[in-house]
Formats: sequence, C-alpha cells, structure tokens
Amino acid sequence: MSAPPARRTALTLVTGGPAAQREAAIAARLAQAGPQAGAADPLRALVVVVLEGLPSGQTLLSPSDSLHVHRIAPGCLCCTGNLVLRVTLNRILRLRPELLFIGLAATDHLDQLRSWLQEPPYDQLLELTADLRT
Repeated sequence: MSAPPARRTALTLVTGGPAAQREAAIAARLAQAGPQAGAADPLRALVVVVLEGLPSGQTLLSPSDSLHVHRIAPGCLCCTGNLVLRVTLNRILRLRPELLFIGLAATDHLDQLRSWLQEPPYDQLLELTADLRT
C-alpha cells in the first residue's frame, strides 16, 4: 500500500501597485476566505506571506501563530533576488503551510518566476493558483 501523496501548498502570486496595495489585497483575501479555508486540519492551518519591498509604515497583516509574514528587499525575484527567494521559500516550506502568498514589486519576469516555481523541487511542493492583481 502506497502512502497518500503529500499535500502541496497553494501559492498565489500577488502583483500590481505599491507594497501597501499588495498587502491590502492579501488581507482582504484572507478576511474573505478565512485563514483556515481549505485546511486539512483547521486548528493547525498556517498562512505565510512573503512581501517584496519595504512596508509603508502601516502594516495590515499582523504576524501570529497562524500567519507568518516575511519581507524581502525589492529586486527582481527571478534574477538578483533568486537566491534570497529560494532560501526563504525553502525555510517556509519546511513548515508545510496551507496557503502561501508572494507579493511582487515588479512583474517584468513573472513568466520566468512562475516557470521556476513549477520546476523541481517546487513542482512537488507548490500548487500555483490564479494570480491576485491589485
């Protein structure tokens, strides 16, 4: 008897507008769906948000046991920020979150980033969902 396939983390890329707008769009999506939407075990659901860029001084997402927020310095996550994103993503995926949002400052290489996220090992760990545009 084989083990059931591992659950993949739902990943939503968030694009458009300044960092505050991307953060607001993520907060609205979480409020709409509830942070435990689709969780295998609602009491242990974990949502992780990775935001590219610096906060505007007022954050809408407050970290908690069920919501982790990471910030990455602005720069193309496909090119110059690839190593930082890879290290951050590897650390996050060890936690096995239910939902993952990555807020992008620029979409110049969005197709390359999406392609990279669909290659091994991330193809077995992530399930890309429709982008969230602000």
